[in-house]
Amino acid sequence: MSFLLLRGLSHSATACILLLLAACAAAPAQPLAAAPVTAAIAPANPTISAVSTPTPLLSFAEWRTLLRSDAIAAGIDAELFDRTFAGITLDPRVVTSDSSQPEFTRPVWEYIDGAVSVSRVAQGRLLKAQHRPTLKAIRSTYAVDHEVLIAIWGMESNYGSNIGSHNVIRSLATLAYDVRRQVFWRSQLLAALQILQAGDGPAQGLIGSWAGAMGQTQFMPTTFNQHAVDFDGDGRRDLWNSTPDALASAAHYLQASGWENGQPWGFEVSLPQGFDYALADPEVRRSVAQWRILGIDPVRTIDANEQSLATLFLPAGHRGPAFLLLNNFRSILKYNNSTAYALAIGLLSDALDGNSGVQAAWPRSDRQLGRSERIELQELLTSKGFEPGPADGIIGANTRKAVRTFQQSLGLPADGYPSHELLQKLR
Repeated sequence: MSFLLLRGLSHSATACILLLLAACAAAPAQPLAAAPVTAAIAPANPTISAVSTPTPLLSFAEWRTLLRSDAIAAGIDAELFDRTFAGITLDPRVVTSDSSQPEFTRPVWEYIDGAVSVSRVAQGRLLKAQHRPTLKAIRSTYAVDHEVLIAIWGMESNYGSNIGSHNVIRSLATLAYDVRRQVFWRSQLLAALQILQAGDGPAQGLIGSWAGAMGQTQFMPTTFNQHAVDFDGDGRRDLWNSTPDALASAAHYLQASGWENGQPWGFEVSLPQGFDYALADPEVRRSVAQWRILGIDPVRTIDANEQSLATLFLPAGHRGPAFLLLNNFRSILKYNNSTAYALAIGLLSDALDGNSGVQAAWPRSDRQLGRSERIELQELLTSKGFEPGPADGIIGANTRKAVRTFQQSLGLPADGYPSHELLQKLR
């Protein structure tokens, strides 16, 4: 799901004061992770842990009354608001989904296995051929390659077969009523009302995921308003029932995110013996030509600009595959800010183009750290002066840097990978 944090909408003064009061003890508003991530991967949009929620200052009915004033001030028709919210109640399923935090997550290789399955690749190739005229027209308009659009379509909704079953208005109202992250979800809810007012939604109402992502390419409402397009020319931006609209909208978003048509997202590489794994740092960007000088070579023939800047990525540490990531990988991250997701999209798009899968072996015998173990690892790094940042169980850039420094202090390969073996050494 593409939970994309974009420009919010204005609120009435009264509502803003109440929101600020409610948010005093709350965490900053953030979208949720759309793809499973492992301890080796930094989830940019972390799932919120299960904690007791502060009691809201207002009843749901009182809150809805203030929202109505906000919506009308934003240009929403009062009759449309009343009709849309008739019978809307809080959805306990959304509360459960929002507050759940699994102790263990799938390793990146299991996630890739599922994302680039034989059946998904085969179906994607058939659909690519079936929609070739539409894809050519989209590429002509937005300069985005066919394969990445088919890959996003497959990952987001299994090619349109699983677009969600939740009432988007009810889901977003439930999330916006939550005192922890009202501002983000409130902006999404008002944007959803704008979609209804514009007549872009399906006749049965806005249907989507529990967190409000909609259509075959799973756009959040603010993203929809900014990037959805009517590509089939029927006068409506229909991401639910129109595949041309859905694929072209994804292309429009990627174009706005800097997609370079005809260039790879990245590619698998082999590393020379004695390589300095500390260079596998997202802050270290070198041209493809400069990486080649260091002995880093693609495992298959690639057509990439030798002057393009790239970063080296080791999703499972030095014992797993290595990839050079180019600008198009960053564009995919803007669609969904999870490196696991972006890697899966890249590999699926390669497979749709007839390329072989990952050549190096994944360290499938590695035991992944659970959330409590990741928190312990961060606490131990802090106690030893390595400054990983907050002990939140999220392996981000600061934690990877701290892990890398600790590995260097022990003379280990400094790949920044928080393995169970490393945790044992910290203990």
